[in-house]
Amino acid sequence: MADMHYHDYLQLDRILNAQLPESDKQNLSAHDEMLFIIIHQTYELWFKQLHHEVDAVAKIMSKPALNDNSPELQTVVHRLNRCVTILRVLVHQIDIMETMTPMDFLDFRDMLRPASGFQSWQFKQLEAKLGLKFDNRHGKEYYTAQLKKEHVDVIKNSESNRSLLELVNNWLERMPLAPPLSDDPDSFWQIYRNSYEGSLADIEKGNLSALDEVFFNIRHQNSEIKQSFSAAASRAALFIMLYRGYPLLQQPFQLLNSLLEIDEQLSSWRYRHMNMVHRMIGTRIGTGGSSGKDYLKAAADKHYIFREIAQLNSFLIERRKLPALPKEMEIRLGFVQQ
Repeated sequence: MADMHYHDYLQLDRILNAQLPESDKQNLSAHDEMLFIIIHQTYELWFKQLHHEVDAVAKIMSKPALNDNSPELQTVVHRLNRCVTILRVLVHQIDIMETMTPMDFLDFRDMLRPASGFQSWQFKQLEAKLGLKFDNRHGKEYYTAQLKKEHVDVIKNSESNRSLLELVNNWLERMPLAPPLSDDPDSFWQIYRNSYEGSLADIEKGNLSALDEVFFNIRHQNSEIKQSFSAAASRAALFIMLYRGYPLLQQPFQLLNSLLEIDEQLSSWRYRHMNMVHRMIGTRIGTGGSSGKDYLKAAADKHYIFREIAQLNSFLIERRKLPALPKEMEIRLGFVQQ
């Protein structure tokens, strides 16, 4: 077997010869087009790695049972945290892009039409795998209109599979540690509801109706609450957040927190991208025909995938007012020795 060489292992002949500026083909001077190409190629490579990590996480979480105190859950958290770190890098890559001035961009911008970052099928597929539904997309009527058919098929296939959001819902539903729901006034959730009601200012009283809908599935007239999580999954997630100091709940809390970080970094990337586009082209339309900054802002405002986990913070109460846990539950959670 021949010795492996760094150059061959990384396929550098293919990678380093994959930058073909349009300005060079037309014998025009556009120095920054090389930077533009490399930045976007790098984005697509990182998207590929994000798919690799999310697919691996989904495979673990698709199992019928997942021990919350096992190496498997630690692996899920580790890989989700890697996704967060990659997304931070994607945000910081905009710093490099912004070394290009608007006039530098104009040197080659018109040569790109109708190509656009809007045609990044990998990014759209990633959103679908995470849990962004077609009906919740901004501009859904044309979000695949500019893609090649084979890429549309790839995205639709991902949308037909269980997303990470759905897998997390299923994992939370089967988590055995959250107290059961009961009509007994002395049960955990009834005590919690009373404590929460007592913590609300007068202007916040509407939150009690929201709590009833989210956690107890009590629907109120004219409600506009749309849930991706079931009531059982929402109760389990809230319980994890409330009692995350217990050892057995640390990994589940880190999982939920990593999903919030993914949403935060995706949001940061969208807003940085939006501001960069505004800085580069002002109010002009994008090369793909979108409304430029206006489209990006609307998408950034709407495309929160794990919004319901963040909204759980609306239903927290002070730590000192938390219901005391039964002794046997404390033993299971790991603080009390038998």
